[in-house]
Amino acid sequence: MFTGLIETIGELVSIERRGASGSLTVKTALPLDEIRIGDSIAINGACLTVVRKGGGAVTFDVSPETIDRTAFKNLKSGSPLNMERAMRLSDRLDGHLVSGHIDCVATVTERREVAGNIVFSFRLPAEFAKYIAAKGSVAIDGISLTVNSVGPDSFSVNIIPHTASKTTLLQKRAGDEVNIETDLLCRYLERLLAGREAREGGVTLDLLAKNGFM
Repeated sequence: MFTGLIETIGELVSIERRGASGSLTVKTALPLDEIRIGDSIAINGACLTVVRKGGGAVTFDVSPETIDRTAFKNLKSGSPLNMERAMRLSDRLDGHLVSGHIDCVATVTERREVAGNIVFSFRLPAEFAKYIAAKGSVAIDGISLTVNSVGPDSFSVNIIPHTASKTTLLQKRAGDEVNIETDLLCRYLERLLAGREAREGGVTLDLLAKNGFM
């Protein structure tokens, strides 16, 4: 589990493709002496396992599922990457609960400056938009953010200067793709409601959203 608070921006050293899978080697300022083989680190929001370390870099294997679900296919040597180590139970939860399991890829449709902040608009597959609610939480490339507005297949967020300077969002422009993890509580709620509906003809997540409960 993660909080969506980025610790550092790493730099992709190399990406090795092995058929449908591959591996990433990332240069990082994280203390390697505190990182063990097998540890989980979120890279642009995707939970990956450390398989090697040394020389100021860590290496992760990447599965076909991860490649299919993320914007990793767009990476190249030198690409900046948001990095966050797995949270500890003793940590403060200053962001929100993030699993590191990417739901889909969204595309930046607009970037505009507003009173020193940056407002981004994104388009995403409509089947995932129902999990995003105004004033709710979303993780964009692993960054815990509050949703400003939502549409049938879109949403927007406001990025304060501190967040922009400490993450890769500062470099995003219209047309760029980002990894999206919706609020996992919505996914569990839908599952529970679906089971209840099957038994009792209960309400659905879409009905809750339409009536302002999400």
